[in-house]
Amino acid sequence: MQQIAEWLEKLGLGQYAQRFAENDIDPSVMRDLTDYDLEKIGVSLGHRRKILRAIAEFDEAGPRPAPAPRTAAERRHLTLMFADLVGSTALSTRLDPEDLQEIMGAYHRCCAEQIEKFGGFVARYMGDGVLAYFGYPRADEDDAERAVCAGLALVAAVAGLDVGPGAKLRVRVGIATGLVIVGDLIGDGASQQHEVVGETPNLASRLQALAEPDTVVIDGSTRRLVGGLFEYLALGSVSIRGFSDPVPVWRVMGASAVDSRFEALRVARTPLLGRDEEIELLMCRWQQIKRGDGSVVLISGEPGIGKSRLAETAVERLSDDPHIRLRLVCAPHHQDSALFPTISQLERAAGFRRDDTDQQRLDKLEALLAEANVDLSEAVPLIADLLSVPIGNRYPPLSLTPQKRKENTLRALLAQLEGLAARRPVLMVFEDVHWIDPTSLGLLDLIVDRVATLRALLVITFRPEFAPAWIGRSHVTSISLGRLPRRQRAEMVMRVTGGKALPRRSPNISSIGPMAYRCSSRN
Repeated sequence: MQQIAEWLEKLGLGQYAQRFAENDIDPSVMRDLTDYDLEKIGVSLGHRRKILRAIAEFDEAGPRPAPAPRTAAERRHLTLMFADLVGSTALSTRLDPEDLQEIMGAYHRCCAEQIEKFGGFVARYMGDGVLAYFGYPRADEDDAERAVCAGLALVAAVAGLDVGPGAKLRVRVGIATGLVIVGDLIGDGASQQHEVVGETPNLASRLQALAEPDTVVIDGSTRRLVGGLFEYLALGSVSIRGFSDPVPVWRVMGASAVDSRFEALRVARTPLLGRDEEIELLMCRWQQIKRGDGSVVLISGEPGIGKSRLAETAVERLSDDPHIRLRLVCAPHHQDSALFPTISQLERAAGFRRDDTDQQRLDKLEALLAEANVDLSEAVPLIADLLSVPIGNRYPPLSLTPQKRKENTLRALLAQLEGLAARRPVLMVFEDVHWIDPTSLGLLDLIVDRVATLRALLVITFRPEFAPAWIGRSHVTSISLGRLPRRQRAEMVMRVTGGKALPRRSPNISSIGPMAYRCSSRN
């Protein structure tokens, strides 16, 4: 039991060690624990989510250490970020060396914090420059997206550093993606250990030099990978020293107002095959909710299996049927951002623009909440606070404890859904819940409970590692997407390739396949 106690302590949840011991929970049963089990022994909702995520990384031989960078050279597809402090030379001429050292230390710590926050790896500090890798030592499907988010966050964080009156730090960021050789290629020196070789680091450095202060510039490969997740300003094709052809370059303006990660990242529409029964099930549930019987449909499956495409098809099928559509999307790098999916959805629904004044944003928020006929006197201050919109003197301030403010905010969000459903049927899609933050999960629990009595269809998509607590309820239906049969896989490939056959020895496309679904009976 000592190993379990130490593991919980490292998670910051050592207070549960005694409860684990009292219930004979040892390493051999850790991977069998469910949300229900943890709730039964008295673990709070947020802490249950933390424990379930950590269990996926638990090893009976002990907690797994963080992956260490390899020292052997290997070919990797990486996204590289190069950040450089603007005006550091001028700064050094007017500051005492000790003051300059303190500022540079704060700058380096800020860079490391933002880069590591988004899963990056700080490879090297070069004076006022910082080189970071995304995709090494650990590769993720969204490394390019993480790099761009880190770049934008870094620009804002550096600008906010306190460096004395009349002074402000500014940074330029260049990001490029491509194939490199990474590892200890030259010797045993620490400065050589994580060296990368290839044109990508040179390109990232050149893009950084092209960037204006407080901006992030990316290359074409990165732009293709991040799709419509951000807003861009095309800078055209630029001649860069050392590159034979002009390089297409974009400045990243900020996150886009896209409704769906699936739509934002989709390059071309692939055909939907073999999911007729699932679509029919969703359409059946939709007809039920129009009669007042609210419903929840859980869609689970491995990455790329078609969860989002299935939900998108349902949205398309209902486009001519009068209804209100709400789309909330969880993101991998916002799992610690409270209510991020809701905040993003409200900002899109209200029509917030980057250049809106505080008063314009407040006006738009009032108009949005008025559509649901909610009590604006409390709802507006709560939701405005959630969206960081100042209310000025328009509403009296709410004197609430943090816990009471959170409870009232969740209640106001639920009331908005109830008001909308009273006006018109609601289709609510909650995507990628395996990345949900604890506060959003608490809100989703409330919505799942309330939906049963509303004219609302709630569709929730997630990967198998997420353990929903709602299975078995009378108004909840579960769909588990599996791989398609070989014939349908072949048909999909032929449609994608325009009828062109692939080589006989091509890799087996086994990531799409037959599906099994189970659903609770509904009268």
